[in-house]
Amino acid sequence: MNMSYKQIKWLILIIPTLTIGIWEYVRHEFLLPYISMEMGNWLAPLIVFLVSVLFLNQLFRLIEHNQAALNEAKAVQTAMMERERIARELHDGIAQSLFLLNAQIDRIDKLQQAAEPTDESLRQLKENVHRTNTYVRQAIANLRYPADPVSIPWMQSIQSLIDELQRESELEITMNWRIEESCLSAKEKVELLASTREALLNIHKHAEARHVRIESNELGNGGWEVTIADDGKGFDTGRRFDQNRYGIRMMEDRAKMMNWSFHIERVQQQTVVLIRKEKKG
Repeated sequence: MNMSYKQIKWLILIIPTLTIGIWEYVRHEFLLPYISMEMGNWLAPLIVFLVSVLFLNQLFRLIEHNQAALNEAKAVQTAMMERERIARELHDGIAQSLFLLNAQIDRIDKLQQAAEPTDESLRQLKENVHRTNTYVRQAIANLRYPADPVSIPWMQSIQSLIDELQRESELEITMNWRIEESCLSAKEKVELLASTREALLNIHKHAEARHVRIESNELGNGGWEVTIADDGKGFDTGRRFDQNRYGIRMMEDRAKMMNWSFHIERVQQQTVVLIRKEKKG
């Protein structure tokens, strides 16, 4: 039952008054031959007390429930404001510094390539800076969502991600999601959402794709699989330092940490990413 504070307040005021009014009417109209005036006076407060216990106690519980929900909402809002502040600090500080450092490394790399092949150590440094920059930006993105994925509907998280990308690009994203929310733990929701986000961002940045298809299926016994396919240009898996390899490596790391399998391949002019949790037993 959802009631406003105003409705509860008026019910608390009306119920005792209405109870005593009904009792007095019934007593005088129908019970005077059977109940004395003194007995009726004793029964009046008893009846009001019993009705108050029966009905008003429920209203007090509603007030406590509403107050608890309000306190929880305030706590979530406070936490989100703090996370937003941290995200701004990360963006304005570390992320910007990494961007400038990355630009300087690219400049050095181009100057060195003009004279001689790039040194392996410089390539490794460049890769590490790119990866750190990606992790920081992923952390900034994660901070803009509630820390507890249970506090927002799982499909709302996925749909918000898709809507955000479709607003920022010309991607046409279709989704056919068949995994029940109850099949995923809180940790799995966080990691699967992050991997899906990384796959879609890679497609947006590097694939030059027009269409993206997201499908998921339950495999039974706790198993499931998620497929993300795009019609973009793909990439050369033999090039170790291609930028889109950093995002793939992040997804591989997440899958390994969660004991999922991760595959990416080129099938019929489409790049297909497959994340799978094997069946139990």
